[in-house]
Amino acid sequence: MQFKDIIGQSQAKELLIQLAREQRVPHALMLIGPPGNGKLALALAFAQFLNCKSKTETDSCGVCGSCVKYRKLIHPDLHFTFPVIKTQAFSKPTSTDYIGKWREYFLANPYPVFERWNQIIAEENKQGMIYVEEASEIIQKLNKKAYEADYKVSLIWLPETMNATCANKILKILEEPPANTIFILVTEEEQRLLSTIRSRCQTIRLPKIEEKILAEALFRHPSLGENDPLVMARIANGNFILAEELLLEDEIRKYNHRQYTSLMRSGYKRNLAELLDWSDELSAIGRVRQLSFLRYCSQFTRENFMSNFREPALVTMDENEEKFAAKFAPFIQEKNVVLLFAEFEKSLKDIASNGNAKAVFTDMAIKVSKLIRL
Repeated sequence: MQFKDIIGQSQAKELLIQLAREQRVPHALMLIGPPGNGKLALALAFAQFLNCKSKTETDSCGVCGSCVKYRKLIHPDLHFTFPVIKTQAFSKPTSTDYIGKWREYFLANPYPVFERWNQIIAEENKQGMIYVEEASEIIQKLNKKAYEADYKVSLIWLPETMNATCANKILKILEEPPANTIFILVTEEEQRLLSTIRSRCQTIRLPKIEEKILAEALFRHPSLGENDPLVMARIANGNFILAEELLLEDEIRKYNHRQYTSLMRSGYKRNLAELLDWSDELSAIGRVRQLSFLRYCSQFTRENFMSNFREPALVTMDENEEKFAAKFAPFIQEKNVVLLFAEFEKSLKDIASNGNAKAVFTDMAIKVSKLIRL
């Protein structure tokens, strides 16, 4: 992965290059930002740049032995950590157990999505996590001498999924790593991390991708077809993952939209039988998809609320969403929008905490049915 492969993020690229050029690379770096803005790809490009044998002023060469191994994700001094699951085969899983699947997934999707990764490795009702065994493996790997690189790099994707024991166990090595060792943490929810981890890292906040730059990237996308890249970029709101979903008519997004419209229509009618049937269906789809749906509820409710202001620049919806919002948006007003957000957030936390899905969605459906008719 090279800097030139990353969509936008010019300021972050310049800062990282400057840190390397001035030999001020921190021992622990945290890249923070919303989904779909290229954080993980940028982290990998930076690691490749640090260890490139023939780097230019602005990028790695892409052809030296180190770069070739980085491109294939097989460099012996590059260590990935990411959420995994427990199975019969892996009762004490670490990222090493899933590295083959990870390489295959990331090489095809350099802007990875937690829900998609979870679907690859997990059954529907299991969520990926970074377990305590991972900490022991990180410590063991990093205490060994580098095989060939100037820097050993530990790249941790979604450190917020660490369990508390794992997080506490890596504190010491995170603060005082072996010589020429760099941690790069890539997070979307840094508030979920221990304050002691956050305090040990130099942070760089990455914004959403600028609309014009995202449109330029979509113009070259093989699935663009007859879509207008400017329209797609506006709808995606700086999120390359969402832009690709829109281009590919992503099934998960379409399913979430169907379930949202079903909830709101049945809720408006206050049809208890339909709401219970809806709850039955949602409780059966698995926790990862349930979490994806609840995030969609918050996002699409926000779009409906903002569309009432009749400012197109504030709204990011596709054609089907716009058709539904044309009639539904007036029911999302100041008197109920915050309350709806609160219900979706509460349900999200309950599902994430392994709450009973049937009870969570039934309770949410009944409350939503009351709120949309305030």
